[in-house]
Amino acid sequence: MLRPVYAGADARRRERDAVRAIYLKSVQALSYERLRKAFLDMFGLVISEGAIMNMLRRMSAAFEERRQNALAVLRQAEFVASDETGMRIEAVNGYQWVFHCKNAVVHLASFTRSASVVREAMAGHRPKVWSSDRYGGQQGHAQAHQTCLAHLDRKARYVDENSQDDTAMRLKLWLDRAFALAREITQLAASTVRTKQRRLERDIDAILRTPTSCALSAELIGQFARARDQLLTFCRYPGEVGPTNNDCERDLRPSVVQRKVTNGHRALWAAEAETAVRTTLDTARLAGAGPFQTILQTIAP
Repeated sequence: MLRPVYAGADARRRERDAVRAIYLKSVQALSYERLRKAFLDMFGLVISEGAIMNMLRRMSAAFEERRQNALAVLRQAEFVASDETGMRIEAVNGYQWVFHCKNAVVHLASFTRSASVVREAMAGHRPKVWSSDRYGGQQGHAQAHQTCLAHLDRKARYVDENSQDDTAMRLKLWLDRAFALAREITQLAASTVRTKQRRLERDIDAILRTPTSCALSAELIGQFARARDQLLTFCRYPGEVGPTNNDCERDLRPSVVQRKVTNGHRALWAAEAETAVRTTLDTARLAGAGPFQTILQTIAP
């Protein structure tokens, strides 16, 4: 039996449908059109896309409160990682930023990719270590920096397949040793870590001094050289700082899928509401909570 939306509905049913809508849109990446059809097919609920948007907008304040709580945690963290990806907002290109620390994940929507987003998010706080790729807007926000070695590894593997010398292969082997150290670093004695770190530093310096006539290898050496003091920061903070920025990339992956499925957000408020939901879900996930239960507890605590 089909029923018009909320004809005589009580608050409990409104909350229940809102939980379903947010879960299906944010976790299962349904567009508004597919979400409308899902409500009709599964629940016999006749609801327009505009009504769904209004439902999500009404519930966004609860998720924004959770985001502000996560921001407060982020602004006290000693170790922070960040990344960003493209986001369509109001039919123009924008960006979705993510900031990841031990106890919180914060997503933000912005029209800019500049460092101003980082400064606003951190509100003057400077962590001990910042982890990111080599993009300039993510540099200089902490006392020390860990460059994502996974990005350099992908570049080294590409150059190795297309270069005219063995520079990239030597850098690949060096990175393999660095990753191996990172995997076992919490089980090693501090003296052993320092010994392995000194060997890695000696070997990378030797590789970077090697002359090359290959343009691709020269470019790769330049990238490593510019990040030289950021390659092994993780050695000084065992278990606290990793050699890659993969946590942030995993945090952004659901949003990338949603962008490809839905082609972005029609309004800025929708982008901000979506990033508030993602903040809530990812922060709760760090504590072992599932997405559906998190949405339910946020809307109907």
